[in-house]
Parts: sequence; structure tokens; C-alpha cells
Amino acid sequence: MTEPLLRVEGLSKYFPVTRGVLREKVGEVRAVDDVSFEIAPGETLGLVGESGSGKTTVGRCVLRLMDATAGRVTFDGTDVTAASPKKLAALRRNFQIVFQDPYSSLNPRLRVADIIGEALEVYGVAKGRALEHEVQALMRRVGLSPEWMNRYPHEFSGGQRQRIGVARAIALGPKLIVCDEAVSALDVSIQAQVINLLVDLRREMGLSYLFIAHDLSVVRHISNRVAVMYLGQIVEVAPSERIFSAPAHPYTRALLSAIPVPTPTPHKRRIVLHGDVPTPLNPPSGCRFHTRCPAVFERCRTEDPRAVTVEPGHTVKCFHSYDIDAGDDWTRVVGERIERAMKENAPALAKSAMDEAVRATLARSSAVRRAPRIAPAAQRTTSEETPLSGWGALVRFSIFLVLVGLSWVAVRGSDFARRRKASKELAALTEALDERATITGSYPKDLNELGFRLFPIFEDGNPVDPWGHRFRYRTTGDDGRAFELKSFGPDGEASSDDVDLGPSKMRMTPSGASHR
Repeated sequence: MTEPLLRVEGLSKYFPVTRGVLREKVGEVRAVDDVSFEIAPGETLGLVGESGSGKTTVGRCVLRLMDATAGRVTFDGTDVTAASPKKLAALRRNFQIVFQDPYSSLNPRLRVADIIGEALEVYGVAKGRALEHEVQALMRRVGLSPEWMNRYPHEFSGGQRQRIGVARAIALGPKLIVCDEAVSALDVSIQAQVINLLVDLRREMGLSYLFIAHDLSVVRHISNRVAVMYLGQIVEVAPSERIFSAPAHPYTRALLSAIPVPTPTPHKRRIVLHGDVPTPLNPPSGCRFHTRCPAVFERCRTEDPRAVTVEPGHTVKCFHSYDIDAGDDWTRVVGERIERAMKENAPALAKSAMDEAVRATLARSSAVRRAPRIAPAAQRTTSEETPLSGWGALVRFSIFLVLVGLSWVAVRGSDFARRRKASKELAALTEALDERATITGSYPKDLNELGFRLFPIFEDGNPVDPWGHRFRYRTTGDDGRAFELKSFGPDGEASSDDVDLGPSKMRMTPSGASHR
């Protein structure tokens, strides 16, 4: 028997839930819980399930993009979960991933040639002209023109971007590729093209795929085997055609009944699952599917079923598949058990669905009744307003005082800055007058005589400071050896908040100007 390329044993991934300032652990989200499967060389395993079932987490743990909480992943005889960083770097040449979103998975600042050729250059496969030839060959292999190698991702359509992602994944010649919803973001016609491309690459390069998807029609087309996940656990694994023709788990049967068909037959019955998927933070006891299972019975609520093999290569976690010999017509036996249980539960399920609808209707009506009614403005009174009381009023009043204080500080700070600027300008003006008197022996009769030395806050012949104060300048004495520089308010009279202008009179001495 061929040794499997990938073996996953008891893989679990829990995410801690913390709370409080000290980030104390109060629980954990069981995204993946005791998952096991194998992938043979050249095989495609489809991994399906509802959103939130843990499919993507499994793929990332397999590639060790995130560390598993428990379990073991063995790739080609090497334990991936225990590999050192150096060993893991060497292993990554042999397994790659194609991400779901072809827009966010490509660096918008890199050219296509850099995106595809980066791994080749890092691992020393090719450089320079040889690297360019390798990138062109990879682009041809995935159906892209080599002439586009210098373009950026935004210049391509969604399908072309996903082809770029595929080219990047196969650049190093890997043995395993994890396709994480690789076609779910594409149009139906483009999906078919990319799926056919993956099938051709598998045949040409001998690739193995872990194909994660929720579209069962796509999975049936590309997969050799299918694993069905529900709430972090694999509930059924079987060959692709067998799982679509003879599903043994009620959840698988419900998923298959939801596949749209172009020509529905009268015998096709839709199995509707009531309720929502339970939270992985607190999964239900017993079988995790029992809260929504249409064929549930008492044992399912208390005991967790183990995986049983109903035929070679077909395992299922369901009590309805217990105690069946491989030689029996197990498909008929399991089908009869599930159908019988569904008939027995039908009245209870119908009543539960009705009760749920009634509860939803009552909840909406109650919400409408509890909603506050807003009276017209003319009819409102002060009694309708909610009074402030207790701690709420104290907090609001404290916030009001803080805002008032901040406003006062801002106003006073701005006023102080203006005053400081005016004082500096006046001190500089006084210095200019002093220098002029030292040179000429007298002060100028008019500030305009200073020419370019007149500072910008003063107007010609009518000095004004930034907040409206006016300044009067005049020389005193017949010899012009003294001056007065006084401040007045906006109304022409002395203001109570006048700026301290420093010395208001200057007299000449033999050694120069002095202030008094």
C-alpha cells in the first residue's frame, strides 16, 4: 500500500478567550477538535462544510501557518508540527497554498514577475535572465501571456489574479497545494476554467490537493475523496462518488439535498436544518450535530459517537451507522434508520419550527411595543425628558466642568500668546528706535521713517496690535532726544488689559540711548 503523502492525526486548534485588564483566560474557541485524515500522492481530498466549521483553520494548521494546539501533521515522513524553523523553511518548497481572495492575496506594489519569481529567487532556483524565463514559462502554464509580466495586480481581472496565485504556488514544484476556497470568489464560467487548470496541473505535475470549498458541485468534479466537517469535527469521509450516492450521515444528506439541480424530480426532497450552528466556544454535549439533526434520538444528546467504517474507505461518526456488517446492504439499513428517526421526530420538529416562528414574531412585536414613542414637538413636555440622577448625573456634570476648564485654558493660552508676541514686537521696535537715535542723534518724528524696519503688526501712521489696541508714538522735547510709546484700548482710552510695553521713554546720553 502506498504511504500517504500527508497524514493528520488528532489535530486540534483552540483559540483562547481572555477578559479583563490582566487578560485572564475565561474560555477557548474550539475551532478544530480532533481531526484526522490522509492524502495520498496525486490525490485530491475535498473538505466541505458550512461557514465556521473550521475548514480554513485545518488548512492553515497543516501548512503550519498557525501552530496547532494538539495533534500531529506528518508530510512525506516528516513531522511538520515539531519541525525547526530551518527544517520548516525547507519543507515549504513542497507544500503551498492558493488563497481565497485573489485581490488581497497579491501585493499591489509588486509586479507580476516579482510576485511569481520571489520564491524562485529566495530559494536560489533562478536569478537574472533565467528567472525571467522561468516566470514566463509559469505564466504560459497557467494561461497568462508572458507579455503581462511587468503589469501590476490591479491591471488584471479576478480570474487572472487567481491564475497568478496558482503560478506562484507551483513555482517551486510542490507536492501538495492547499486550495482555500480558491474559486468561491469567481464567476461560474471562470470557476470552471480555474478548476480545469488545477486538474491539468495535477495530472502534469503529480500534485496532491487539499481542496477546501463549500460548493459541493465543484468538489464532486475535482475531488477523489470528500471529508465533511461540522463544528470543528469531521463527521464523514468517503470516495467522492460514494458520498454523493450513498451518504451515511444526516448532515451530509442535508448538504446534498441543498444542491440546486436544473431538472428537479418529484422524489427529490429538501432536508431543512432548523436553528443555527452552535458556538464553538461552548459546543453541545454528545454528538455536536444533535441540536439540528432531523434523525436525533436520546443517545445522541449524551454520548459522543466514534468514527466507524461502514465499508472500506468510508467512515462516519453517527450512531445510525453502528452495528452494521460490511457484507450487509449497509446503505439500505442506514437509510431506513435515518428515515424512521426523521418520521418519529417530524411532529416535534414541526412544533419546534412553529414555536420558533411564533417566538420570533412575539419578539419583534415586543420590541416594537418597547420602543420609545416620540411625541410631536408641540406635545412634548419637560416631564417626558429623562432626569439625570445618581452617578450618571455626577459623571455628566464632571465632564461638563472639564470641558469648561479646557475651554478657559485654551482661551487664556491664546491670549497669552498674542500678548507675548506683541511684547516682542514692541521690544524690537524700541531697539530699532534706539539704534536710529544713536546714529542720527535724535528719534524719528514718525515711525514711517524707519522704512523696512517697521514691523508688520503696525499700520502706517496708525499702529495697531493683534487684538485691537492702538499705540501712540511721539517725540518729546525740542531736541527730539526722548519719545513716548503708550497703549490705548480699541475705544481710544487707556485699557485695563494693556500690555506692559517696557520703557516708555528714552533719553540720549553721551554713551548712547538709555531707558527710564
